[in-house]
Amino acid sequence: MNLIETFRLALVSLSANKLRSGLTMLGIAVGVFSVIGVMTVIAGLRDSIESGLNVLGANSFQFTKYPAVSFSDPRLRLGNRRDVTFAEATRFKELMGEAGEVSLQLRSGGLRASYLERQTNPSVVMYGGDENTVASRNYEVATGRNLSAEDVEFGRAVVLLGTDVVERLFPNEEALGHIVRIDRQNYLVVGVLSSRGTTLGQSQDNVTICPITKMLATYGRAGRSIGINVQAPNQALLIETQETAVGMMRLVRGLDPEDANDFEVFTNDSLIEAFNSIAGVVAIGAFVISAIALIASGVGVMNIMLVSVTERTKEIGIRKSIGARKRNILMQFLIEAVSLSLVGGLAGIVVGIIGGNIGAKLLNATPVFPLGWAMAGLLVCTAIGVGFGFYPAWKAAALDPIEALRHE
Repeated sequence: MNLIETFRLALVSLSANKLRSGLTMLGIAVGVFSVIGVMTVIAGLRDSIESGLNVLGANSFQFTKYPAVSFSDPRLRLGNRRDVTFAEATRFKELMGEAGEVSLQLRSGGLRASYLERQTNPSVVMYGGDENTVASRNYEVATGRNLSAEDVEFGRAVVLLGTDVVERLFPNEEALGHIVRIDRQNYLVVGVLSSRGTTLGQSQDNVTICPITKMLATYGRAGRSIGINVQAPNQALLIETQETAVGMMRLVRGLDPEDANDFEVFTNDSLIEAFNSIAGVVAIGAFVISAIALIASGVGVMNIMLVSVTERTKEIGIRKSIGARKRNILMQFLIEAVSLSLVGGLAGIVVGIIGGNIGAKLLNATPVFPLGWAMAGLLVCTAIGVGFGFYPAWKAAALDPIEALRHE
């Protein structure tokens, strides 16, 4: 009896009990779907983050009051930290000198910009910065000019506009030289930023940049902590520059040698590592859930195969009496168990990839096909079929043909 014939008999046997086989396959599919779906979303997010994470410029790191990524509300743990004041940030910039290019930044979101009768949605992000902010945030000035040191020194009401804001307010004319109104304040447009596209679904072009001193004068300095971005001269000097900057930051903050840092420092790499840590925790959770579901499904496979052996005892006796060997019976029932597992696993993989990519699209992540996880899913399903189907197959192969023929 060849392998193809054995496989055909296995499928015929499974199709004879469609509901029972279908429910067992469903259990396996759910287990595989849970891990494939989650890993598809994570893989899509990881690709998007690694290819599009440009929060900071190249060779840069940033000082902030709170961590960039936190598993809990940082204000509950670090609410007593002092704000990084404008005076401290300015002093830090002076001390760094030529050791690194320093930019000062503030952020305010949910603003509305208007020009004449045209206006944006209340979703514009305004950055208060200095002459280095455009470069530190990986922008370029497409037309017009950048902010100058004099703009910052005198707190001038000038602004750079992102392309989304320009397209909304100036669809048919040049934006330079016009007065726009942002959150009840008038600003002269001196430059237009080049497009940055989106990162993790968030537009990087729905922004404006004005002098940080103008922003502080408009919104006040109380309760506002300055973000400080430092760009090292090159990648080789990044660690050395970071160590120097941390020392300077501790100096301007007035910390003693035994005091812990009362600020955070992070880089693009640290943000990616933080995401990978979160993704690892989520993956472990998915593995635990899928393992429980697959073990339960494996028990179901064993149960259905034991029932099948009992129902087909006489058939086994007839086959043995006409020359079927023990290994033929063992192989037939093993193939049935593996087929049951693989069909369920394939369904789980297909639905998991489709569902995972739908989830990734909702999160504006890159669609992916996790070939490695799909292959691993098939191997796990094969192992479940063999592991939980071996005992029923061995029991069927060990039946005495005389006793089997007497079975009613």
